[in-house]
Amino acid sequence: MWRRNGLSIVLFLLLACFLVGQVWTGFLSHNQELHEAHRAGLDLWAYLHSGHFVSATFENWESEFLQMGMYVLITVRLRQKGSAESRPLKGEEEEERILPGPTPWAVRKGGIWKLLYGHSLAIVFSILFLASFFLHLAGSWRAAVDEQVARGLPAPTCWEHLWSSSFWFESFQNWQSEFLAVLALVVLTIFLRQKDSPQSKPLAAPHSQTGE
Repeated sequence: MWRRNGLSIVLFLLLACFLVGQVWTGFLSHNQELHEAHRAGLDLWAYLHSGHFVSATFENWESEFLQMGMYVLITVRLRQKGSAESRPLKGEEEEERILPGPTPWAVRKGGIWKLLYGHSLAIVFSILFLASFFLHLAGSWRAAVDEQVARGLPAPTCWEHLWSSSFWFESFQNWQSEFLAVLALVVLTIFLRQKDSPQSKPLAAPHSQTGE
């Protein structure tokens, strides 16, 4: 099991570890802010439903799914000479390698099922992005309402918050960092190597060799 699924197991454990860390530190930080504002603190369960936690969590998930979904789509057509993250510049250099084993059900079925399956990765990333976007909006709006009410100011509607600069600042600061990370990976793999990593070209490969 470990040999076959070690990568996903370790990534899941890291996700769980850092999510627990986010919950606990966010809980302490938010209660400190409430205390300084002379407002009642929250218990842990109430914090998990608060705008502070929901907004912070899905604000980041939203940007991750946007990054990966866009990356899946733009690498279909676009190339970067020398990058390990790019398909070869010439189509004849590509070889579709299919190991023996059962063909996915949708491919055997054909028709609309095969068409949808052929784009299923981008479709699911789009759904995950939209779901995270609206959860981020809901959490961010609730946090904004709490803050305005605490100040004795009128609470914004969800629609007003959607078009506020503060909401889009939360989104754009994460979106730009995600594409910076992808850009760095695409460009750095032209010149740099990591032995045995599937994200790297072979050590002896010339810089001009594009990934496969």
